[in-house]
Order: sequence, then C-alpha cells, then structure tokens
Amino acid sequence: MKEDFLRRPRTVAEYGADAIRVIGVLSVLVAAIWSTPTDAGILALATPALMLPRALGMRGGADLAVGVTVLVAAASNVFDLYRSVPGWDLVVHFVCTGAIAATGYLVLARLRIVPAQDSPEFRRRIPVVLCTILGLAVSAVWEMIEWAGRTFVTDEIFVTYEDTIGDMALGGLGALAAGVLVAFVRLERVRGAVKL
Repeated sequence: MKEDFLRRPRTVAEYGADAIRVIGVLSVLVAAIWSTPTDAGILALATPALMLPRALGMRGGADLAVGVTVLVAAASNVFDLYRSVPGWDLVVHFVCTGAIAATGYLVLARLRIVPAQDSPEFRRRIPVVLCTILGLAVSAVWEMIEWAGRTFVTDEIFVTYEDTIGDMALGGLGALAAGVLVAFVRLERVRGAVKL
C-alpha cells in the first residue's frame, strides 16, 4: 500500500485524482479558518476516503470517480445542497455508498478476506453480494452518525425517519450497482506495468 500511495501519477486521471485530494485537504483548512467547526469536521471526515483509493492502487479513473464523489458528498453538506436541492440527498447516497462499497471490496481483497479481481478464485457473484452488504452496513452507520450529530452536537443536521429509510434504501441500491461494476470492471491498476 505504501508503494501505491507514494508512486508518481502517470495518467491524466491519476493527476486529476491527486488534485481532488489536494482540494479536499485545502477545503478542511479553509473551512477551519473561515467557516464553522461542523463544516471543517464534515470535510475532515472525507479526507481518509480521498486518500484510500491511491493507497489501494486503484486505476486512475476509478480513483478520480471515488474522490469526486466523496468530495461532492461532503461539500453538499457544507453548502446545504441536501436541503436546497430536492432529491439531491438520494442521488448522493446512491453514488457515494456505491463508491464506498466498491472501495471496501478492494480493502477486503487487500486483506485477503475476499478474492481479488484478478484471482482465479474470483467469482462475479461475490462482489455483487458483498458490496450490497457493505453498502447497507455503511448506510446504517452513517445514519447513526447523523442521529448522534443531531442529538449531541447540533440540531442543524436534518434527520427524520423517512429520510433515514430513503437514504439507506438508495445507498443499498448504489452498493448493488457497485457490486455489479466490481464484478465486471477491474478497479485496481495492473501490477508490474512498465514505468515511464
């Protein structure tokens, strides 16, 4: 993982993914100085999710897609898009949960808990089932964090029963879609590629 994290970018997508990481870190600093601690905290929570795809050695396009998705999800909270744009919350839950579930599958493959995409033991049904489960679990944890934030930190966080169920349902569907993607599209870059 260290080698993947420290390697130089080679493609336009890899440079773009690194630019998103820089924007993510800078946005935490900007929010800490000129916005509220809640906004800075939300953006800081996104930072590990911006770094993980690089450490996993994701292909440039997948890395960029995860980074943009996570940053948009965090920024949408800061700019109050979840309340001001009808349905935006559901779109972001679908896409972001899917991105997190696919990344989660790669983490489990790196830990040798599940077969990697290039392994002879890999079966397409495995990521379809596992990503869906991961997505539903992540959705449940996220909704608990929202509840705790509203209960113990600030009542500015919007939480209702209908919102929670809708978010989890769309997150589960996004994770299912991500599982299908992992089943058919290689997300990690090929190891041992020629260095330029």
